[in-house]
Amino acid sequence: MRDTLGLLEESLQLARDLGYSIREEPLGDLPGGACLLGGVRQILINMEHAPAERLDLLLRLLAEDSSAAEFPVSRLLAKRLEAVRREL
Repeated sequence: MRDTLGLLEESLQLARDLGYSIREEPLGDLPGGACLLGGVRQILINMEHAPAERLDLLLRLLAEDSSAAEFPVSRLLAKRLEAVRREL
């Protein structure tokens, strides 16, 4: 659980570094995702979901963003992002 929370925080910071605005809101059954609103790249995250589910969403979104590779991340996050990229 500690790794999950740490990776979640690191992933949120990476998303912010990439220029995303993060919105954590109750979204019912929806997981959230990336969108462009008023020219601002945003990531909507369902705050009612477990940290592991929120992390999975962020990992998928970050793995799809090619500029994420330009930022330094921990070895653990780099390993998880690479695993997700292979699945895409």
